[in-house]
Amino acid sequence: MNQPRLHRRDFLRGALITGLVVPIAGTLASCAATGSSQSGGGSSASASTSANNPFGIASGSTVAAAIFNGGYGTDYVDYAANVMKQKVGVGANVDAITNIAQSLQPKFVAGNPPDLVDNSGANAIGISTIRGQLAELSDVLEANNYEGTKISDTLYTGVTKPGTLDGKFLVLNYVLTVYALWYSQSLFDENGWTVPKTWDEAYDLGGKAKAKGKYLFVWGKEAATYYQTLAIASAIKEGGDDVRLALENLEKDCWSKPAVQAVFTAMKKIIDAGYFKPGGAGTQFTAAQAQWSSDEDALLYPSGSWIENEMKKQTKSGFKMTGAPEPVVSSNPAMPYEAMHSTAGEPFIVPSKAGNVAGGKELLRAMLSKDAATNFTKTRLTPTIVKGIVPADGFGSTALVSQSKLLEDAGSNVFSWNFVDLYGMNQDQLVVWNTFLSGGSSVAQLTKGLQDITDKVANDSSVTKVKVS
Repeated sequence: MNQPRLHRRDFLRGALITGLVVPIAGTLASCAATGSSQSGGGSSASASTSANNPFGIASGSTVAAAIFNGGYGTDYVDYAANVMKQKVGVGANVDAITNIAQSLQPKFVAGNPPDLVDNSGANAIGISTIRGQLAELSDVLEANNYEGTKISDTLYTGVTKPGTLDGKFLVLNYVLTVYALWYSQSLFDENGWTVPKTWDEAYDLGGKAKAKGKYLFVWGKEAATYYQTLAIASAIKEGGDDVRLALENLEKDCWSKPAVQAVFTAMKKIIDAGYFKPGGAGTQFTAAQAQWSSDEDALLYPSGSWIENEMKKQTKSGFKMTGAPEPVVSSNPAMPYEAMHSTAGEPFIVPSKAGNVAGGKELLRAMLSKDAATNFTKTRLTPTIVKGIVPADGFGSTALVSQSKLLEDAGSNVFSWNFVDLYGMNQDQLVVWNTFLSGGSSVAQLTKGLQDITDKVANDSSVTKVKVS
């Protein structure tokens, strides 16, 4: 079963040059991970390094990879493993895992984690709790890819910043994610609707939807915090870096910032009007998403750009999935309506005590090859951090084409954040948001609930904090 994500091109141009500076984006989607095929506690015997073997992977070794089985599935890593096998003669065992923390935390404690981990999903391991157990990945960037080009030269500018903590590059975020309000262009054209640019316009559209027997929004219980992501993005656009930094740095009363409160109040007005489809707190999230993409019960859905691939089997024919920027509150926001939340996501880590550290890095090298990156983008309809892959027609995807327009329109106004994933807050926040979206709490109660979760982390001296500026 999938869990929700929490959770990009030469064709993204300057949008990425200044924008992708913040999160180790988590993802919101089984079997238990196996350990490395070799004993834990450090790298196995290795070969001499060379241009063709930059990490010194031992001949005949096997790479153990634990991959989050979410909206992207896991076979793209199998594909990269086959590329690696062809290039360097080393294979991999790829385990699909839903609950990363439950499956792998005991292995980190025991000192025998897998060689490569896709630390994603609602139950990802908080990076702050294992950062001292991660291998640095700078040598991956310095290595040549299988086409003979230095890997760092093949990536979009800024995509390594989310995974760089205290000057150490520890997390490679593989997927370039655009967060947006997604809708059916064909449905909107059919009804003469316009995508709302402000929350007031969203409220008005909710009335038009209701007149047609539809809702404005729908949600599922495991993805209730998608609306938190939407709210934060809108608040940052309204209030600027002051809002983003307050949240990132776990400041006292950060959820009481005027811009945040304005967005919460606007959302509450829509909830109270009955424009959210009831029952989301008891609905599995992909079932809720199908109510939007297949049944067209709701007009809008906030998500990252994985949504097309995640719902491709449950999307109505002719749906023309398209993304739009998050709405703003006022006519004079700190950032323009076109500003976008976008970042490198799907965080991959190589545990320093893995049995085959060199193998974990080699599999990352394979994933960053043109062959593997093209396969991912073509089959998932989402770009990786490797530039020059996506054609102008987006492999026939309206969603992928719309991502191009969104980021071109945003220009340098691209932003993101990381505190939710960095400190592992999502599980607690899901409870608060499911209650709020169900109409069971006020804006004040939502604010207090989120602030209590934030303060608990801020006041816990055992949690290493990352200062964001």
